[in-house]
Amino acid sequence: MADNSGRTDLAVGDIAESGETIAEYTAGGSITKGQVVAFSGSLTVVAASAATDQTAGVALKSASSGQVLPVLVKGVVKVTAGGAITVGNVVTGGTAGKVLVVGGTWAATMAGAMLGQALNAASADGDLILVRVNK
Repeated sequence: MADNSGRTDLAVGDIAESGETIAEYTAGGSITKGQVVAFSGSLTVVAASAATDQTAGVALKSASSGQVLPVLVKGVVKVTAGGAITVGNVVTGGTAGKVLVVGGTWAATMAGAMLGQALNAASADGDLILVRVNK
């Protein structure tokens, strides 16, 4: 795992700049700070598990099922990559709440899966990068 974020002072799930927008949802399962979360019901989120999940943002703290969870919906945050990512790639959530590159042809119904844009490159699963979330 390489920290490619340029911000070794930040932990995964820490906000990197001011001006963020945060929403509160109910955790629908165990969620770890820094995971991409996706909607699983009305105002309920779980850790993203597939690139087609309808992402809500990035968890700003860890939570158990039923707890209130602050979620970054707009701003820059440190996250874990699920594979190789190039600076500027549009990213979404994937396995274990990691970020993945959006690929292939998207249907209009998949627009909600987009999380934001990579601000750093990742060369492998587990690399740490900054992402500009724009939900």
